[in-house]
Amino acid sequence: MPVTRLHASSQDLSRDHVMLRTNFSVNAFIHPAVFCITLLGAMTASSAAITEPGQWRSEWQDTDFTRTTVPDWSEVISGGPPKDGIPSLSDPAFIAVPQETRLDDPEPVIAVELEGHTPRAYPVRYLMWHEIVNDLIGTTPVAVTFCPLCNSGPTFDRRVGGRTLSFGVSGKLRNSDMIMYDRETQSWWQQAVGTGIVGEMTGAELTQLPTWMESWAEFRNRNPQGLVMDEPAMRRDYGANPYRGYDSARRPFLYNGEDPPHGISPLARVVRVDDRAWPVERVRQAGDLSEEGLLITWTAGQASALDTARIGEGRDVGTIRVRDTAGRDVPHDVMFAFAFDAFWPEGHWMIGR
Repeated sequence: MPVTRLHASSQDLSRDHVMLRTNFSVNAFIHPAVFCITLLGAMTASSAAITEPGQWRSEWQDTDFTRTTVPDWSEVISGGPPKDGIPSLSDPAFIAVPQETRLDDPEPVIAVELEGHTPRAYPVRYLMWHEIVNDLIGTTPVAVTFCPLCNSGPTFDRRVGGRTLSFGVSGKLRNSDMIMYDRETQSWWQQAVGTGIVGEMTGAELTQLPTWMESWAEFRNRNPQGLVMDEPAMRRDYGANPYRGYDSARRPFLYNGEDPPHGISPLARVVRVDDRAWPVERVRQAGDLSEEGLLITWTAGQASALDTARIGEGRDVGTIRVRDTAGRDVPHDVMFAFAFDAFWPEGHWMIGR
């Protein structure tokens, strides 16, 4: 049965997270001195509510800051890289599944299987360094996203209010989650939620599509005639995990919020469907759960992208699938518990008692 959120005490950031993001910032070609100054400012900022966007207004001169749902601007901080310092991708190249030889069997991919179109796999080894892929599948424009700090990987339809948007990485974080922006209006969007939070598109909602993260072996075996995103022509150590050890850390990076309730670890994975969250460990122990009109299953074989130095060698965290009573795939996300708690503070925790 659903359990509503209870308050828990907050804790300070730990040193291992500082080193972890510093390593990523250097790998992403951000000078470490710049990052350290940014980090120091974030960690020493006043806890009092800030009602004005301050420096962000001068940096984002084409963004309408008079329209926003951000209640406290101290929630918005720099993640290190500047705007487009983590470059999103558009119109990626694909190769046939049998041609792909670089991926390890357990490596996670985001599977996008839209009815009437060839299934596509987007390897997390590329999303780790780009975080957003703007693509077009038939007539459906999609944004495949992945925020490593939240392990959040929803895929959205890019059409909103009669226009098609293209998304980039702002370099800003809120509750340790990536803030995206659209190039058409320079509005800011909260990635985990898929909602506009600053600018012309404030309050607009992206439609989340029923995609999921699974191992490369699972996708390949189910879709031998499918397509897989080809390696981008950029200088990145694709296949490496710049956040090694992150999902075993004590606390999320650049997050000052409360711990999740019910003794759930902040970096435990949960299955989010709308405003409900099922601990993945509960699903794993059950093998499958039938609740709230959903069938949620766990299958072994998918590596954690945020564990070891090489993504394909990460520990087995399994694959989650969510379907309705008719067997149709349901939009969902497998994210860290702290992120669900932050963005759905009145959400329901499906802990089974």
